[in-house]
Amino acid sequence: MNLAERIYYTFQESAQAKLNAADILAEPIALASERLVQCFMNEGKLLACGNGASAADAQHLVSELINRFERERPGLAALALNADSATLTSIADDSDFSMVFARQISALGQPGDILLAISTNGCSRNIIEAARAAQEREMAIVALTGQDGGELAELLTDKDILICAPGDNTARIQEIHQLALHCLCDSIDHLLLGA
Repeated sequence: MNLAERIYYTFQESAQAKLNAADILAEPIALASERLVQCFMNEGKLLACGNGASAADAQHLVSELINRFERERPGLAALALNADSATLTSIADDSDFSMVFARQISALGQPGDILLAISTNGCSRNIIEAARAAQEREMAIVALTGQDGGELAELLTDKDILICAPGDNTARIQEIHQLALHCLCDSIDHLLLGA
């Protein structure tokens, strides 16, 4: 297989992975969208976090909510917990890296807020601690994961939502996550603004 064929195959594999995920993820994404709109309408906020590419996804979603997605609307209250390097490094240095999000949630989270916890395998220690802190603050959790959802999925209760991308290829999981986040943005705008 030459390089162009390899690239073509990757496009095909990505498209198929997304199509396979549609049946599984449409309902939890719709439910998460409705829950987020309720949160925003009740003056709550979204706290989002992830590591690496998932951190970039958290920031991407927050920027779409605060600014706009495809249509003009008032900004929505959202914060990417992985975006403040001074806070992250302070907590990691004084405490432990596993607590970099949990400490922020303990300080900023309120009952009625929502945590969006992004982890491709659901096993990132700092994401697990974030979920525990959110539960202590009586926040709902939307977990965006892959594989089998890992320990993060096991922590969820009936008030939480699991959006678990099928498969175990990290790149495909991340691509599904990006599409899921765009679906969240589109659905939120649809619920708030109509057609």
